[in-house]
Amino acid sequence: MHGEVSNDVEVGVTMDKVWDIYGSLKLAKVSGELLAGMVDKIEILEGDGGVGTKMKATFPPGSGFDYTIEKYTTLDHEKHLKVAEIIEGGPLKLGFSLYRVLIETIEKDADSAIIRSTIQYEIDDEFAANACFATTAPLDALAVKIGEYLREKKADA
Repeated sequence: MHGEVSNDVEVGVTMDKVWDIYGSLKLAKVSGELLAGMVDKIEILEGDGGVGTKMKATFPPGSGFDYTIEKYTTLDHEKHLKVAEIIEGGPLKLGFSLYRVLIETIEKDADSAIIRSTIQYEIDDEFAANACFATTAPLDALAVKIGEYLREKKADA
């Protein structure tokens, strides 16, 4: 079985500022700070933020997953698109054979952007009931926090 879920979060910040974070290793640093309590630690295992970069997220006890390792498979600065696949841990322990995360930043207007989060997945038929765990909710929460973070930085400048 395969499927896809997607959601858009509008942030009152320019697309360039949003992509400056999502299109670089700043995402790992900022995510660790902004999602404290949801994520214990984010570490770069290898790479410079481009294709092939591997990142490990460790989660607090009781959060459902102990860790995930993702590998960036696409980083397109023209399309403002980053794609990563979970290669270890997390949803793979629930029967997913593919769990791909797509993040796209879209310019809404001169002062606002949309962060589109998409999960593409494949799950073994025997675990089909676990398909409900394919959700953009954590990515949406991060998008909201990044928007707030960037607006606060703008206000401080």
